[in-house]
Amino acid sequence: MSHLLRWKRKFANAFRGLSLGTKGQDSFLVHLPMALLVMLLGAFVRCSLLELALLLLCIGLVLTAELFNSALERLAKGLCPEQNTDVGAALDIASGAVLAASFFAALVGAIVLISRILKMIQFSF
Repeated sequence: MSHLLRWKRKFANAFRGLSLGTKGQDSFLVHLPMALLVMLLGAFVRCSLLELALLLLCIGLVLTAELFNSALERLAKGLCPEQNTDVGAALDIASGAVLAASFFAALVGAIVLISRILKMIQFSF
């Protein structure tokens, strides 16, 4: 098998994983519109390229955490369909990781966007 074919297969698997990881996940119905809103607000308040990159990094972190959480949920269902307290605890920890990523992303977003909004208001007066 050629290198090109192997890479093509890897990317196909990765895109399939993105599709599988997002389908049926209500969290993405919240995160994606919020990500779009943050980026639109960032453009509106004229964030610098570095600030926009920081916002994108935070968005990517949250979406990646969601994908890992979805992968763990799927794996847990496949390996242990019955109730198991250890598996339940692991899934709760993964959900907690998404919550932590979301909290800190929101904090960074607030710092960047509020500082820009305050600068806009200050220049208005």
